[in-house]
Amino acid sequence: MRLCFRRSFTKKNMIKPLRRYSTLIPSYYITTPIYYVNASPHIGHLYSSVIADAIQRFQKLIHPEENVIFSTGTDEHGTKIQQSAIKHNQPLNEYCLNVSNSYKEMFQCFSVDYTRFIRTTEAKHKEAVHKFWETIDKNGCVYSANYSGWYCIADETFLSDLEVTDQILSNGQKIKVSKESGHPVEWTEEQNYMFKLSNFQDNLKNWLLQNENAVQPKKFHKILLNWITKDEMRDVSISRPISRVHWGIKVPGDSTQTIYVWMDALINYLSVVGYPNELNCWPPNVQVIGKDILKFHGIYWPAFLMAASLKLPKTILCHSHWTVDGEKMSKSKSNVISPIKLSNTYTNEGIRYFLLREGITHRDGNYSEVKLMRVLNSELADTFGNLLSRCCGNALNPTQTIPPLNKTAFNEITKIEAGKKLIELVESLENVCFKHYENYNFYKVVDSVINTLHAANLFVETMKPWELRKKIELIPQLEITLHLTFETLRVSGIILQPIIPQLSKQLLDKLNVDPNKRFWNDLKRLSWNVDETKEIVELSKEKTILFKRILTEREDKEKKKRKINCNKFM
Repeated sequence: MRLCFRRSFTKKNMIKPLRRYSTLIPSYYITTPIYYVNASPHIGHLYSSVIADAIQRFQKLIHPEENVIFSTGTDEHGTKIQQSAIKHNQPLNEYCLNVSNSYKEMFQCFSVDYTRFIRTTEAKHKEAVHKFWETIDKNGCVYSANYSGWYCIADETFLSDLEVTDQILSNGQKIKVSKESGHPVEWTEEQNYMFKLSNFQDNLKNWLLQNENAVQPKKFHKILLNWITKDEMRDVSISRPISRVHWGIKVPGDSTQTIYVWMDALINYLSVVGYPNELNCWPPNVQVIGKDILKFHGIYWPAFLMAASLKLPKTILCHSHWTVDGEKMSKSKSNVISPIKLSNTYTNEGIRYFLLREGITHRDGNYSEVKLMRVLNSELADTFGNLLSRCCGNALNPTQTIPPLNKTAFNEITKIEAGKKLIELVESLENVCFKHYENYNFYKVVDSVINTLHAANLFVETMKPWELRKKIELIPQLEITLHLTFETLRVSGIILQPIIPQLSKQLLDKLNVDPNKRFWNDLKRLSWNVDETKEIVELSKEKTILFKRILTEREDKEKKKRKINCNKFM
């Protein structure tokens, strides 16, 4: 076995960052974790993906001239993949391709608009992994040694004695499991290559202390800092014997070892932007991860980058998990939720909306179909969709137009409490939602918009346009009611584009908003803050039902029954 004792990596000979970055175009780089192909995608995978997608869509709204790189993909090496392929009675390559394609299908269904989908079985990625290994080896960060300790196949991670605990099975058997995940572990003794993680403990600590945005939200920054400062770091194994893990990338110069699956996977973020050649964008602006992989992205990944003299990510955004009816999602409980199956009833945009509306990064979200139906019906159908339908109905709006602003009528509206409140909310909405987006608080964005839409519905109820239309002298009040409501919908539609891109497009198309006037700056120009215009905007002739109310099984049966009875008398 090849020994790799090289120049020691210490503070005295700290290698200066390589200047290998393209500066031709301003770019924004965001990533999701790449997903392990040992099983089909579930709502947890989709949650990570729509968070990243919402961030990159917001970035495009505020900086339309910027080149956004949004990467995702699949992690296809390791013991679990070997086992899963055997279980499904498929060749490894075929199995990986099938599961990888299921992620692509999910992303297409839920409008996850990535620019690059990477698979760790790609030849270019293997080249990048080899070069990265050779670089950190040359820099004195790799050595060969006998490793003995616990290994968790389910988590693909090495664990110390302090990280495992005993568990008694139902048959009375005692086994060792990971304290963090609860998955079984096995004792392993093998000759591996080790990474000098212990050399980077102080650097990792300083990285976190000097940058409060390095890991967000603060809860996970604190957890990570505690891990790094609590105990002395041990060096970590970065290879496995090929006799145990044959489905992986071989160590350069040693065909008896494969590279540790997590090192292989993490390097995907470099492969995407051109490594080992000139990097067209580095470092990542935001890397979205789940809390279960915080150790790998918050300790191993920055240490690997330091060893390779590469800049660290600007922000690691760590989110919490989803429970199902209050219980942890797991195959053993048969409560793993497939988003594609779910969308057959609740729609693709409905699922996106629910995850970003109910998900809070610093605490676990709870999925239940009762809550899902309630939220979608109450907010997307009854509040958002109903407001549009009211204004587009032939009874109130026979000309199917957005009436021009009448300043005199508008000034009168400001004297009515419901009108005054709505105008104040609309005027503040852009600034409020901008701050929430910047802090990745999507649920607060939705809260603010829905609160404004509630105010708009109350305003319509107060003005009673169905009464105004009956008298010719009250037509100016009817028109300003419609105008103000349509302007509220325009503003709401632009703001919600990162959350529900397809529904927002449907709304803005209906309002005939120019596609070049759907950016964040277009929120700053409200209709009543410009000179009075007599321009009448025609609504799209396309019939639009923004979001159909979802019926319970009982309601659906009653509806069908009524329809049958009606047909009998026709």
